[in-house]
Amino acid sequence: MKSAIIVLKEQIEHFYLIRRLSLYELKSKNRSNYLGMAWELINPLIQILIYWFVFGSIRQRSDVDIAAGMDPVPFINWLIAGFILWNFFYKSTIDGSKSIYSRLRILSKMNFPMSVIPNFVIFSNFYIHLLMLGITIIIFNMTGYHINIYYLQLFYFIVATFCLLFSISLIMSTLSTIIRDVHMFLNATLRMVLYLSPILWQISILDDPLPTILKANPLYYLIEGYRSALFGTEWFLVAHWEYTLYFWGLIIVLLLIGSRLHVKFRRHFIDYL
Repeated sequence: MKSAIIVLKEQIEHFYLIRRLSLYELKSKNRSNYLGMAWELINPLIQILIYWFVFGSIRQRSDVDIAAGMDPVPFINWLIAGFILWNFFYKSTIDGSKSIYSRLRILSKMNFPMSVIPNFVIFSNFYIHLLMLGITIIIFNMTGYHINIYYLQLFYFIVATFCLLFSISLIMSTLSTIIRDVHMFLNATLRMVLYLSPILWQISILDDPLPTILKANPLYYLIEGYRSALFGTEWFLVAHWEYTLYFWGLIIVLLLIGSRLHVKFRRHFIDYL
């Protein structure tokens, strides 16, 4: 608990620095490209089109049932609503896991806590996520799914996503610094998670107890929350309050583990250079 308080306090005290570093990170990643930061939008849009073509063809472009008493929604809308969150999660987790060991040579020159490093890396991807979310909202309004009161819960799910990403990044950035193979293992695992999450297909097509097992994945909670907001179906965090309690309980456990590992090993990070 003490380690978690230390880490959270460091994030609050250095929030302005985190924002500045995140903007620099975003610009530096795309400095050598002719299209610059436009690639941060082009890549996920291409992926969405590919998944829509492949999985939409398998489904023969059929619509998706998302709620009782509501007409089925187009598969492409359903796919976009889940994929924009996945793209943010995947890139932030991968970048966050290597955020510390990729900067080991300059750690001695830094005059801020190491715990802010995974955070500003997440923030750099967050700006792209906001742009993707804005494009998604425009697409939804053009296709008949207009802005509604349920959009308010997007703010909650964005914060929840941040908490999950930061907790995971604290753990993985520490382990990846100690054992570099962890980053490669994480990359391979996340590619598998894409197909085990309700992003490209509906979890309801499976027989019990598989849906219950797959719902243990916290991404399911976030993705369905996004879809509930964008399609205006329900207040997901309230309607599924048991799942909300499970999600935040998991976040607390991950944050405690990540903070403990980070605080314990960060003074030795330079030794792994």
